[in-house]
Amino acid sequence: MSQTQPTTPFGRRPLSLAMMAAQAAAKACPDEAASHKWRTFRNLTEAKARLGLGDRALAVLSALLSFHPETALVPGPDLVVFPSNRELSVRAHGPSPTTLRRALSQLVEAGLVIRRDSPNGKRYARRGEGGRIEQAFGFDLSPLVARAGEFEALAAEVRAAARARALLREEISLLRRDIAKIVAFARETGLDGAWDGIEAGLQGAGAMPPRSAGNAVLSAVAEGLRGLRAAVDKCLAESIEFRKTDASESQAGCHHQSSKPESFQNLERDLRGRDEEAGAKPVTSVVPVTRALPLGLVLEACPDLAAYARHGIGTWRDFLGAAAVARASLGIAAPAWNAAVEAMGEEQAAIVVAGMLQRGTAIAAPGAYLRDLAGKARAGRFSAWPMMMALWRVRQGSAIQVSGASGPLFGSPMPRLLSARPGSSTAVSGGFTAC
Repeated sequence: MSQTQPTTPFGRRPLSLAMMAAQAAAKACPDEAASHKWRTFRNLTEAKARLGLGDRALAVLSALLSFHPETALVPGPDLVVFPSNRELSVRAHGPSPTTLRRALSQLVEAGLVIRRDSPNGKRYARRGEGGRIEQAFGFDLSPLVARAGEFEALAAEVRAAARARALLREEISLLRRDIAKIVAFARETGLDGAWDGIEAGLQGAGAMPPRSAGNAVLSAVAEGLRGLRAAVDKCLAESIEFRKTDASESQAGCHHQSSKPESFQNLERDLRGRDEEAGAKPVTSVVPVTRALPLGLVLEACPDLAAYARHGIGTWRDFLGAAAVARASLGIAAPAWNAAVEAMGEEQAAIVVAGMLQRGTAIAAPGAYLRDLAGKARAGRFSAWPMMMALWRVRQGSAIQVSGASGPLFGSPMPRLLSARPGSSTAVSGGFTAC
């Protein structure tokens, strides 16, 4: 004898189009279809806003799924679960009877479950021989199998929208930070450009959009900030290009080729000897501000730094370690040191610290002095060569006065030493040459 499967709800509950649509989808589901119930439930949780589901309805659906003994949902009579209201409420974390009925109604109207009500409205199962369930009255989970692909697609769309929203918020945050800091840097260094208009545009863009803002709002804000960032890059490139052009014109000078290269110290001593013997006037020399300082020259000019090295100074690594200890002893704070490293490089900043240590009490505020030199380095008006040359001359006891020198010892314009390397375009035979 065939069993009649109920399709209408018990009592005064009316039949709705959503119920009929869910029953039609369940009938059209192929017999070989299957779905993982907890994976399907996760997809429903992510797409709950698209389906109009609340948190309480999802909690009741999770409780209904827990009454199905298998993890896989396969079409058939076994998909009907028939818990009592009391047991269902316990597994749904104890909602009130009214809340439970409202949640069940929401699941039915969303087409996620089908009511299979008995003649008297009770939920139970009729078993045959061997204890096998022949017919059950309760909630049919067949729509979860029939619509599993739909729920997965909805969840993927929700995840993609959330990712796009997160990327937009990230881009907005980065653009706001970059624009603000570049404008502040341009004002500090005196770069030319329409920085006032850019700053006004940044303020006009407003604060970071709230978390509830949609992708359309975030896209509009990001588009405006992209335009501001393009303007910032354009002003920055034009200002830097102008400075490079100006610097190249002011650094033009005479160069001489040497066929008899000599070492740096030999050039200095040879020049001092000639001046002392002949009483010649000091000549204008050229210091190679772009060439790295020899470690030996730095150690000769600043021997006091050796006391801060644990095992002596044989390499630049040893020199940097000793300079770090000396910096702490001079009371130079980390921000001032970081600014100097950023402006002139770690090696040249360490050389400056060695020179300040060598001068001793002549520098009352080492931190402030280092900040000032860092500012000059950012503007392209500082090199460690003149400093080391001056300290080296003091150590050698030379009385040579360099022509055109002015200002304090650190940062004063000193002549550039010509390279003595073979084949160099700036080498000179026998000493210095005036341009």
